[in-house]
Amino acid sequence: MTDAATPARPRRGRPPKTEAQLSRAAIQRAALSVIDTEGIAAVSMRSVSRMLGVDAKSLYHHIEGKDDLLDAVAEHILGQLHIPAPTDSLDGDLRALAHEFRRVTLAHPEAAMLVLTRQLSSPVGLTPTEAILALLHRAGIAPEQAVHLLRTLLATLVGTLLREVSAGPTFGTADPAEIAERQRALQDSGLPTLVPAAPYLAHFDRDQEFEYTLDLIVRIVTSYGA
Repeated sequence: MTDAATPARPRRGRPPKTEAQLSRAAIQRAALSVIDTEGIAAVSMRSVSRMLGVDAKSLYHHIEGKDDLLDAVAEHILGQLHIPAPTDSLDGDLRALAHEFRRVTLAHPEAAMLVLTRQLSSPVGLTPTEAILALLHRAGIAPEQAVHLLRTLLATLVGTLLREVSAGPTFGTADPAEIAERQRALQDSGLPTLVPAAPYLAHFDRDQEFEYTLDLIVRIVTSYGA
């Protein structure tokens, strides 16, 4: 008879089926599910392991830690990016790529910050950079100039999308009641050039603002390929 106080011996043999089937892809999906439902702050090795029904330690066979876990989520989202087939139009190609980048970024609003702020060095993470540089190369733009244009374009798109997913009412709103309240506050400021602009500052249309910004930056970039 075994003494009840005797510690249990370590389990031997094959790991549980859930752990045996564990993979980086499965962890990526589980982490994204946690973020989608509870936000970035809730994601951890422990919360993801609970989602998968495994011991948190088993994740370390596939993920180095919390930082790598967040990178993995960003990579998973960027892995959904479908690079549009290039045409003879640099203008059209850049717009198509920008819209596709926006699509995958906003598909998971709670995780968008990861895609937009983390510097990824994996092949998947570098896909947008490669795609833009390829378009600029096709347009005959030299590598050094292409890198400057790449950085300008990405900074503009990333900034626009960050504003779209996290901006407060300072940037305006689409809600009629909030628009009216914001407009009154701006008009009450008494600032001479702000008052006549109040109706436009109070209203924020995400699609319209993205199109305006995209049109502006694409015209600047394509002027170097003319």
